[in-house]
Amino acid sequence: MSATVANLFGAMRRCSRTACTAEAVATLTYDYADSLAVLGPLAPRPEPHGYDLCARHAERTSAPRGWQVVRHLPLGEVGFTA
Repeated sequence: MSATVANLFGAMRRCSRTACTAEAVATLTYDYADSLAVLGPLAPRPEPHGYDLCARHAERTSAPRGWQVVRHLPLGEVGFTA
């Protein structure tokens, strides 16, 4: 079953990190032109250029040297700390 079809039936999305099977709570995308890594709430559907992350990996996300991490912090959501 494709990810799109599975998502229509409410299937849980998993963390994109290798060997992690935890439920995804955030989506990480990169803006190469501005050297930004953007971490926000889980996208409504899987995005081809996004990485779904579990709470643990979302909290530990860092950016390459010279890049900046932008975190959209929805209050009360799992996977985000102030």
